Amino acid sequence: MKVRRRTGAAAALATTAAVLLAACSSGDASTGSSDSPDGDGPVTLTWWHNGTEDPLNSFWQTVADEFEAANPNVTVEIEAIQNEDVSTRIAVALQSGDAPSLFQQWGGGEMAQQAEAGHLMDLTGLVDDELAAIGGTAAPWSVDGTYYGLPFQFGIEGIWYRPSLFEQAGITEEPSTMDDLYAAVDKLKAAGVTPIAVGAADQWPAAHWWFNFALRSCTLDTINEAGANGDFSDPCFVTAGEKVEELLAAEPFQEGFAGTSAQQGASSSAGLVATGNAAMELMGHWNVFVMTGLVDDPDALTADLDWFPFPEVEGAGDPTAAMGGGDGFSCYVDAPTACVDLLKYILSEDVQTRFAEIVGGVPVIPAAAAGVSQPTTQEQIEVASDAAYVQLWMDIGFGPNVGGALNDTVEAMFSGQASAADIPAAMQAAADNG
Repeated sequence: MKVRRRTGAAAALATTAAVLLAACSSGDASTGSSDSPDGDGPVTLTWWHNGTEDPLNSFWQTVADEFEAANPNVTVEIEAIQNEDVSTRIAVALQSGDAPSLFQQWGGGEMAQQAEAGHLMDLTGLVDDELAAIGGTAAPWSVDGTYYGLPFQFGIEGIWYRPSLFEQAGITEEPSTMDDLYAAVDKLKAAGVTPIAVGAADQWPAAHWWFNFALRSCTLDTINEAGANGDFSDPCFVTAGEKVEELLAAEPFQEGFAGTSAQQGASSSAGLVATGNAAMELMGHWNVFVMTGLVDDPDALTADLDWFPFPEVEGAGDPTAAMGGGDGFSCYVDAPTACVDLLKYILSEDVQTRFAEIVGGVPVIPAAAAGVSQPTTQEQIEVASDAAYVQLWMDIGFGPNVGGALNDTVEAMFSGQASAADIPAAMQAAADNG
Protein backbone atom coordinates (compact mmCIF):
# COMPACT_ATOMS: atom_id res chain seq x y z
CA MET A 1 0.00 0.00 0.00
CA LYS A 2 2.74 2.40 -0.94
CA VAL A 3 2.75 5.11 -3.55
CA ARG A 4 1.75 4.05 -7.07
CA ARG A 5 2.00 5.81 -10.44
CA ARG A 6 -1.18 6.27 -12.46
CA THR A 7 -0.50 5.87 -16.18
CA GLY A 8 -3.54 3.98 -17.33
CA ALA A 9 -5.34 2.25 -14.48
CA ALA A 10 -8.59 3.60 -13.08
CA ALA A 11 -8.27 6.06 -10.21
CA ALA A 12 -11.58 4.93 -8.78
CA LEU A 13 -13.13 1.49 -8.91
CA ALA A 14 -16.93 1.38 -8.89
CA THR A 15 -17.66 -1.68 -6.76
CA THR A 16 -21.20 -2.94 -6.22
CA ALA A 17 -22.72 -6.00 -4.62
CA ALA A 18 -22.75 -7.61 -8.05
CA VAL A 19 -18.99 -7.16 -8.27
CA LEU A 20 -18.13 -8.35 -4.78
CA LEU A 21 -20.57 -11.22 -4.77
CA ALA A 22 -20.36 -12.48 -8.35
CA ALA A 23 -19.93 -15.94 -9.84
CA CYS A 24 -17.62 -18.56 -8.39
CA SER A 25 -14.62 -20.46 -9.71
CA SER A 26 -12.68 -23.50 -8.67
CA GLY A 27 -9.33 -25.03 -9.42
CA ASP A 28 -6.64 -27.34 -8.12
CA ALA A 29 -2.89 -27.27 -7.67
CA SER A 30 -2.27 -29.43 -10.72
CA THR A 31 -3.76 -26.93 -13.19
CA GLY A 32 -1.22 -26.45 -15.98
CA SER A 33 -0.77 -24.43 -19.14
CA SER A 34 -1.25 -26.54 -22.25
CA ASP A 35 1.34 -24.49 -24.11
CA SER A 36 3.83 -24.30 -21.25
CA PRO A 37 7.42 -24.10 -22.54
CA ASP A 38 8.74 -25.17 -19.14
CA GLY A 39 8.44 -28.82 -20.17
CA ASP A 40 9.08 -31.56 -17.65
CA GLY A 41 12.46 -30.25 -16.54
CA PRO A 42 13.04 -28.71 -13.11
CA VAL A 43 11.53 -25.28 -12.63
CA THR A 44 12.19 -22.88 -9.74
CA LEU A 45 9.68 -20.17 -8.89
CA THR A 46 10.65 -17.38 -6.50
CA TRP A 47 7.75 -15.77 -4.64
CA TRP A 48 7.90 -12.50 -2.69
CA HIS A 49 5.00 -11.46 -0.47
CA ASN A 50 4.44 -9.17 2.52
CA GLY A 51 2.84 -11.74 4.85
CA THR A 52 5.58 -11.72 7.45
CA GLU A 53 3.27 -12.62 10.34
CA ASP A 54 1.29 -15.78 10.95
CA PRO A 55 -1.23 -16.99 10.01
CA LEU A 56 -0.61 -15.50 6.54
CA ASN A 57 3.08 -16.44 6.35
CA SER A 58 2.41 -20.08 7.21
CA PHE A 59 -0.63 -20.16 4.94
CA TRP A 60 1.35 -19.07 1.88
CA GLN A 61 3.98 -21.69 2.69
CA THR A 62 1.26 -24.34 2.82
CA VAL A 63 -0.03 -23.20 -0.57
CA ALA A 64 3.49 -23.43 -2.01
CA ASP A 65 3.97 -26.91 -0.55
CA GLU A 66 0.68 -28.07 -2.06
CA PHE A 67 1.62 -26.68 -5.45
CA GLU A 68 5.01 -28.41 -5.34
CA ALA A 69 3.37 -31.71 -4.40
CA ALA A 70 1.05 -31.49 -7.40
CA ASN A 71 3.85 -30.33 -9.71
CA PRO A 72 6.94 -32.41 -8.83
CA ASN A 73 9.15 -30.57 -11.33
CA VAL A 74 8.48 -27.21 -9.65
CA THR A 75 10.27 -25.80 -6.61
CA VAL A 76 8.79 -22.70 -4.95
CA GLU A 77 11.18 -20.51 -2.96
CA ILE A 78 9.37 -17.96 -0.77
CA GLU A 79 10.65 -14.77 0.81
CA ALA A 80 8.35 -12.83 3.17
CA ILE A 81 9.26 -9.13 3.21
CA GLN A 82 8.01 -6.51 5.66
CA ASN A 83 5.29 -4.35 4.09
CA GLU A 84 7.22 -1.08 4.38
CA ASP A 85 10.16 -2.60 2.47
CA VAL A 86 8.53 -4.78 -0.16
CA SER A 87 7.76 -2.05 -2.73
CA THR A 88 11.34 -0.79 -2.71
CA ARG A 89 12.74 -4.31 -2.94
CA ILE A 90 10.50 -5.10 -5.92
CA ALA A 91 11.38 -1.86 -7.71
CA VAL A 92 15.11 -2.52 -7.33
CA ALA A 93 14.72 -6.15 -8.46
CA LEU A 94 12.74 -5.15 -11.55
CA GLN A 95 15.32 -2.54 -12.51
CA SER A 96 18.14 -5.05 -12.07
CA GLY A 97 16.51 -7.62 -14.33
CA ASP A 98 16.76 -10.21 -11.57
CA ALA A 99 13.20 -10.10 -10.22
CA PRO A 100 11.18 -12.77 -8.41
CA SER A 101 8.83 -14.90 -10.49
CA LEU A 102 5.75 -13.93 -8.47
CA PHE A 103 5.54 -10.81 -6.34
CA GLN A 104 3.19 -8.58 -4.37
CA GLN A 105 1.15 -6.25 -6.57
CA TRP A 106 -1.37 -3.57 -5.52
CA GLY A 107 -2.41 -2.65 -9.06
CA GLY A 108 -3.10 0.91 -10.10
CA GLY A 109 -0.48 3.36 -11.27
CA GLU A 110 2.77 1.73 -10.18
CA MET A 111 1.74 -1.53 -11.86
CA ALA A 112 0.97 0.43 -15.03
CA GLN A 113 4.43 1.98 -14.86
CA GLN A 114 6.02 -1.46 -14.40
CA ALA A 115 4.04 -2.77 -17.37
CA GLU A 116 5.07 0.18 -19.52
CA ALA A 117 8.71 -0.57 -18.69
CA GLY A 118 8.22 -4.14 -19.89
CA HIS A 119 8.68 -5.80 -16.49
CA LEU A 120 5.39 -7.69 -16.20
CA MET A 121 3.95 -10.78 -17.85
CA ASP A 122 0.77 -10.17 -19.86
CA LEU A 123 -1.83 -12.49 -18.31
CA THR A 124 -4.59 -11.66 -20.77
CA GLY A 125 -6.03 -14.87 -22.20
CA LEU A 126 -4.25 -17.02 -19.61
CA VAL A 127 -6.57 -16.37 -16.66
CA ASP A 128 -9.98 -15.97 -18.30
CA ASP A 129 -11.81 -18.22 -15.82
CA GLU A 130 -10.35 -16.34 -12.87
CA LEU A 131 -11.25 -12.96 -14.35
CA ALA A 132 -14.81 -14.12 -15.01
CA ALA A 133 -15.13 -15.14 -11.37
CA ILE A 134 -13.50 -12.04 -9.88
CA GLY A 135 -15.41 -9.56 -12.03
CA GLY A 136 -14.85 -5.80 -11.82
CA THR A 137 -12.77 -6.08 -8.66
CA ALA A 138 -9.84 -7.06 -10.91
CA ALA A 139 -9.95 -3.72 -12.78
CA PRO A 140 -7.03 -2.05 -10.94
CA TRP A 141 -4.79 -4.90 -12.10
CA SER A 142 -5.36 -4.01 -15.77
CA VAL A 143 -3.99 -1.31 -18.04
CA ASP A 144 -6.13 -0.42 -21.06
CA GLY A 145 -7.79 -3.84 -20.91
CA THR A 146 -4.57 -5.83 -20.50
CA TYR A 147 -4.11 -7.71 -17.23
CA TYR A 148 -0.73 -7.73 -15.55
CA GLY A 149 -1.78 -9.17 -12.20
CA LEU A 150 -4.70 -10.50 -10.21
CA PRO A 151 -5.97 -9.67 -6.72
CA PHE A 152 -6.36 -12.35 -4.08
CA GLN A 153 -8.22 -10.10 -1.67
CA PHE A 154 -10.09 -6.82 -1.85
CA GLY A 155 -11.69 -4.91 0.98
CA ILE A 156 -12.42 -1.55 2.51
CA GLU A 157 -11.06 0.32 5.49
CA GLY A 158 -12.70 1.79 8.56
CA ILE A 159 -12.15 2.29 12.27
CA TRP A 160 -10.98 -0.69 14.32
CA TYR A 161 -11.71 -0.34 18.03
CA ARG A 162 -11.65 -2.06 21.42
CA PRO A 163 -15.23 -2.29 22.82
CA SER A 164 -13.93 -2.71 26.38
CA LEU A 165 -12.22 0.69 26.18
CA PHE A 166 -15.36 2.25 24.73
CA GLU A 167 -17.32 0.80 27.65
CA GLN A 168 -14.73 2.12 30.09
CA ALA A 169 -15.23 5.62 28.66
CA GLY A 170 -19.03 5.37 28.68
CA ILE A 171 -19.40 5.20 24.87
CA THR A 172 -22.51 3.18 24.11
CA GLU A 173 -22.75 3.49 20.31
CA GLU A 174 -20.30 3.37 17.44
CA PRO A 175 -19.65 6.86 16.02
CA SER A 176 -21.52 7.42 12.76
CA THR A 177 -20.56 11.08 12.14
CA MET A 178 -17.41 13.09 12.74
CA ASP A 179 -19.21 14.90 15.57
CA ASP A 180 -19.83 11.50 17.15
CA LEU A 181 -16.17 10.59 16.71
CA TYR A 182 -14.99 13.82 18.35
CA ALA A 183 -17.39 13.21 21.23
CA ALA A 184 -15.92 9.72 21.64
CA VAL A 185 -12.41 11.19 21.59
CA ASP A 186 -13.32 13.53 24.43
CA LYS A 187 -14.84 10.72 26.51
CA LEU A 188 -11.82 8.46 25.98
CA LYS A 189 -9.41 11.23 26.97
CA ALA A 190 -11.48 11.93 30.08
CA ALA A 191 -11.20 8.25 30.97
CA GLY A 192 -7.42 8.33 30.58
CA VAL A 193 -7.46 6.31 27.32
CA THR A 194 -5.56 7.26 24.16
CA PRO A 195 -8.39 7.66 21.66
CA ILE A 196 -6.76 6.93 18.29
CA ALA A 197 -3.44 5.41 17.24
CA VAL A 198 -1.75 6.36 13.97
CA GLY A 199 1.55 5.23 12.46
CA ALA A 200 2.44 8.57 10.90
CA ALA A 201 6.13 7.66 10.56
CA ASP A 202 5.14 5.37 7.68
CA GLN A 203 3.28 8.25 5.97
CA TRP A 204 0.44 6.30 4.35
CA PRO A 205 -1.51 5.67 7.61
CA ALA A 206 -1.68 9.43 8.20
CA ALA A 207 -2.52 10.04 4.55
CA HIS A 208 -5.48 7.67 4.78
CA TRP A 209 -7.26 10.23 6.96
CA TRP A 210 -6.88 12.74 4.10
CA PHE A 211 -8.02 10.09 1.60
CA ASN A 212 -11.30 9.61 3.45
CA PHE A 213 -11.91 13.32 3.90
CA ALA A 214 -11.24 13.86 0.18
CA LEU A 215 -13.57 10.99 -0.68
CA ARG A 216 -16.43 12.76 1.13
CA SER A 217 -15.42 16.31 0.12
CA CYS A 218 -15.03 15.66 -3.62
CA THR A 219 -17.36 14.08 -6.15
CA LEU A 220 -16.35 10.90 -7.95
CA ASP A 221 -16.09 12.86 -11.21
CA THR A 222 -13.71 15.35 -9.59
CA ILE A 223 -11.45 12.59 -8.29
CA ASN A 224 -11.47 10.77 -11.63
CA GLU A 225 -10.78 13.94 -13.62
CA ALA A 226 -7.97 14.94 -11.26
CA GLY A 227 -6.31 11.58 -11.71
CA ALA A 228 -6.79 11.55 -15.48
CA ASN A 229 -5.75 15.15 -16.13
CA GLY A 230 -3.31 15.81 -13.30
CA ASP A 231 -5.36 18.83 -12.19
CA PHE A 232 -5.77 19.21 -8.41
CA SER A 233 -7.11 22.76 -8.41
CA ASP A 234 -10.61 21.89 -7.19
CA PRO A 235 -11.21 23.50 -3.75
CA CYS A 236 -12.44 20.17 -2.37
CA PHE A 237 -8.84 18.98 -2.07
CA VAL A 238 -8.07 21.93 0.21
CA THR A 239 -11.26 21.19 2.15
CA ALA A 240 -10.01 17.65 2.80
CA GLY A 241 -6.86 19.08 4.33
CA GLU A 242 -8.87 21.51 6.46
CA LYS A 243 -10.75 18.54 7.89
CA VAL A 244 -7.39 16.92 8.74
CA GLU A 245 -6.45 20.14 10.53
CA GLU A 246 -9.68 19.91 12.54
CA LEU A 247 -8.83 16.33 13.44
CA LEU A 248 -5.34 17.25 14.60
CA ALA A 249 -6.74 20.16 16.64
CA ALA A 250 -8.83 17.65 18.61
CA GLU A 251 -5.55 15.95 19.69
CA PRO A 252 -6.88 12.39 19.36
CA PHE A 253 -3.57 10.59 18.72
CA GLN A 254 -0.99 8.96 20.95
CA GLU A 255 2.05 10.83 22.22
CA GLY A 256 4.82 10.76 19.63
CA PHE A 257 2.49 9.73 16.79
CA ALA A 258 4.70 11.40 14.17
CA GLY A 259 7.45 8.89 14.96
CA THR A 260 5.26 5.80 15.32
CA SER A 261 5.32 3.00 12.74
CA ALA A 262 2.11 1.31 11.64
CA GLN A 263 2.56 -2.44 11.90
CA GLN A 264 5.93 -3.34 13.41
CA GLY A 265 5.83 -4.47 17.03
CA ALA A 266 3.82 -3.66 20.12
CA SER A 267 4.74 0.04 19.96
CA SER A 268 3.30 0.42 16.45
CA SER A 269 -0.15 1.90 15.95
CA ALA A 270 -1.59 -1.58 15.37
CA GLY A 271 0.28 -2.80 18.42
CA LEU A 272 -1.11 -0.02 20.62
CA VAL A 273 -4.67 -1.07 19.80
CA ALA A 274 -3.83 -4.77 20.05
CA THR A 275 -2.36 -4.33 23.54
CA GLY A 276 -5.17 -2.07 24.74
CA ASN A 277 -3.03 1.08 24.89
CA ALA A 278 -5.22 2.91 22.37
CA ALA A 279 -8.89 2.56 21.58
CA MET A 280 -9.08 3.04 17.79
CA GLU A 281 -7.14 2.95 14.53
CA LEU A 282 -8.12 3.82 10.95
CA MET A 283 -6.84 0.91 8.89
CA GLY A 284 -7.67 -1.52 6.11
CA HIS A 285 -9.31 -4.92 6.12
CA TRP A 286 -6.02 -6.71 6.84
CA ASN A 287 -5.61 -5.16 10.28
CA VAL A 288 -7.11 -8.03 12.23
CA PHE A 289 -4.37 -10.47 11.27
CA VAL A 290 -1.68 -7.82 11.74
CA MET A 291 -2.89 -7.20 15.29
CA THR A 292 -3.36 -10.86 16.19
CA GLY A 293 0.27 -11.43 15.16
CA LEU A 294 1.38 -8.90 17.78
CA VAL A 295 -0.19 -10.49 20.87
CA ASP A 296 0.22 -13.75 22.77
CA ASP A 297 -3.51 -14.47 22.94
CA PRO A 298 -5.14 -13.75 19.55
CA ASP A 299 -8.48 -15.23 20.63
CA ALA A 300 -8.74 -12.81 23.53
CA LEU A 301 -7.99 -9.91 21.20
CA THR A 302 -10.55 -10.85 18.56
CA ALA A 303 -13.17 -11.26 21.30
CA ASP A 304 -12.57 -7.59 22.17
CA LEU A 305 -12.10 -6.12 18.69
CA ASP A 306 -14.74 -4.52 16.49
CA TRP A 307 -15.02 -2.29 13.43
CA PHE A 308 -17.22 0.49 12.04
CA PRO A 309 -17.20 2.41 8.72
CA PHE A 310 -15.47 5.75 8.43
CA PRO A 311 -17.88 8.32 9.91
CA GLU A 312 -20.06 10.50 7.72
CA VAL A 313 -18.49 13.78 6.60
CA GLU A 314 -20.33 16.76 5.15
CA GLY A 315 -19.33 17.40 1.55
CA ALA A 316 -20.04 16.85 -2.11
CA GLY A 317 -18.94 13.22 -2.10
CA ASP A 318 -21.38 10.31 -1.88
CA PRO A 319 -21.93 9.55 1.84
CA THR A 320 -21.99 5.81 1.13
CA ALA A 321 -18.70 5.73 -0.79
CA ALA A 322 -15.90 3.70 0.77
CA MET A 323 -12.12 3.72 0.56
CA GLY A 324 -10.48 0.44 -0.29
CA GLY A 325 -8.15 -1.65 -2.32
CA GLY A 326 -6.64 -5.06 -2.50
CA ASP A 327 -3.60 -7.25 -2.50
CA GLY A 328 -2.56 -9.25 -5.50
CA PHE A 329 0.35 -10.76 -7.39
CA SER A 330 2.08 -10.23 -10.73
CA CYS A 331 4.40 -12.52 -12.64
CA TYR A 332 7.74 -11.17 -13.87
CA VAL A 333 7.90 -10.93 -17.66
CA ASP A 334 10.60 -13.63 -17.87
CA ALA A 335 9.15 -15.91 -15.20
CA PRO A 336 8.49 -19.57 -16.06
CA THR A 337 4.92 -20.12 -17.21
CA ALA A 338 4.44 -22.20 -14.07
CA CYS A 339 4.10 -18.79 -12.37
CA VAL A 340 0.70 -18.44 -14.03
CA ASP A 341 -0.29 -21.89 -12.78
CA LEU A 342 0.69 -20.94 -9.22
CA LEU A 343 -1.27 -17.70 -9.47
CA LYS A 344 -4.31 -19.61 -10.73
CA TYR A 345 -3.99 -22.04 -7.83
CA ILE A 346 -3.90 -19.14 -5.36
CA LEU A 347 -7.16 -17.95 -6.96
CA SER A 348 -8.84 -21.36 -6.80
CA GLU A 349 -12.01 -21.62 -4.75
CA ASP A 350 -10.43 -24.05 -2.30
CA VAL A 351 -7.41 -21.84 -1.53
CA GLN A 352 -9.55 -18.71 -1.41
CA THR A 353 -11.97 -20.35 1.03
CA ARG A 354 -9.13 -21.44 3.32
CA PHE A 355 -7.60 -17.96 3.00
CA ALA A 356 -10.84 -16.58 4.44
CA GLU A 357 -11.13 -19.26 7.13
CA ILE A 358 -7.51 -19.38 8.31
CA VAL A 359 -6.18 -15.90 7.62
CA GLY A 360 -9.39 -13.90 7.96
CA GLY A 361 -8.87 -12.27 4.59
CA VAL A 362 -11.50 -10.93 2.19
CA PRO A 363 -11.45 -13.31 -0.81
CA VAL A 364 -12.11 -12.08 -4.34
CA ILE A 365 -13.72 -15.36 -5.47
CA PRO A 366 -17.31 -14.85 -4.24
CA ALA A 367 -18.02 -18.54 -3.57
CA ALA A 368 -15.14 -18.45 -1.08
CA ALA A 369 -17.02 -15.91 1.04
CA ALA A 370 -18.55 -18.92 2.78
CA GLY A 371 -15.21 -19.24 4.54
CA VAL A 372 -15.54 -15.81 6.15
CA SER A 373 -16.41 -16.33 9.80
CA GLN A 374 -15.07 -13.21 11.51
CA PRO A 375 -17.92 -10.77 12.19
CA THR A 376 -15.74 -7.76 11.36
CA THR A 377 -14.92 -9.17 7.93
CA GLN A 378 -18.56 -10.01 7.29
CA GLU A 379 -19.54 -6.46 8.21
CA GLN A 380 -16.92 -4.99 5.87
CA ILE A 381 -18.24 -7.09 2.98
CA GLU A 382 -21.78 -5.87 3.71
CA VAL A 383 -20.73 -2.22 3.89
CA ALA A 384 -18.74 -2.54 0.65
CA SER A 385 -21.71 -4.19 -1.03
CA ASP A 386 -23.94 -1.25 -0.05
CA ALA A 387 -21.40 1.40 -1.09
CA ALA A 388 -22.11 3.58 -4.12
CA TYR A 389 -18.52 2.86 -5.15
CA VAL A 390 -15.20 1.87 -3.62
CA GLN A 391 -12.43 4.39 -4.27
CA LEU A 392 -9.01 2.86 -4.81
CA TRP A 393 -6.39 4.06 -2.31
CA MET A 394 -5.50 7.52 -3.59
CA ASP A 395 -1.73 7.13 -3.45
CA ILE A 396 -2.13 4.05 -5.65
CA GLY A 397 -4.66 5.61 -7.99
CA PHE A 398 -2.73 8.85 -8.45
CA GLY A 399 0.67 7.11 -8.69
CA PRO A 400 4.11 7.35 -7.06
CA ASN A 401 4.82 10.91 -8.21
CA VAL A 402 1.52 12.45 -7.11
CA GLY A 403 0.85 9.82 -4.44
CA GLY A 404 4.33 10.26 -2.99
CA ALA A 405 3.86 14.02 -2.80
CA LEU A 406 0.46 13.47 -1.19
CA ASN A 407 1.80 11.12 1.48
CA ASP A 408 4.86 13.28 2.15
CA THR A 409 2.82 16.45 2.63
CA VAL A 410 0.19 14.85 4.85
CA GLU A 411 3.01 13.52 7.01
CA ALA A 412 4.41 17.06 7.16
CA MET A 413 0.99 18.31 8.24
CA PHE A 414 0.92 15.71 11.03
CA SER A 415 4.33 17.04 12.10
CA GLY A 416 3.04 20.62 12.08
CA GLN A 417 5.03 21.61 9.00
CA ALA A 418 2.36 21.90 6.27
CA SER A 419 -1.07 23.42 5.77
CA ALA A 420 -4.25 22.23 4.05
CA ALA A 421 -3.42 24.14 0.88
CA ASP A 422 0.08 22.65 0.72
CA ILE A 423 -1.26 19.17 -0.03
CA PRO A 424 -2.92 19.79 -3.43
CA ALA A 425 -0.12 22.25 -4.26
CA ALA A 426 2.45 19.49 -3.78
CA MET A 427 0.30 17.04 -5.77
CA GLN A 428 -0.03 19.58 -8.60
CA ALA A 429 3.72 20.21 -8.66
CA ALA A 430 4.36 16.45 -8.83
CA ALA A 431 1.83 16.05 -11.64
CA ASP A 432 3.32 18.95 -13.60
CA ASN A 433 6.85 17.54 -13.22
CA GLY A 434 5.76 14.11 -14.47
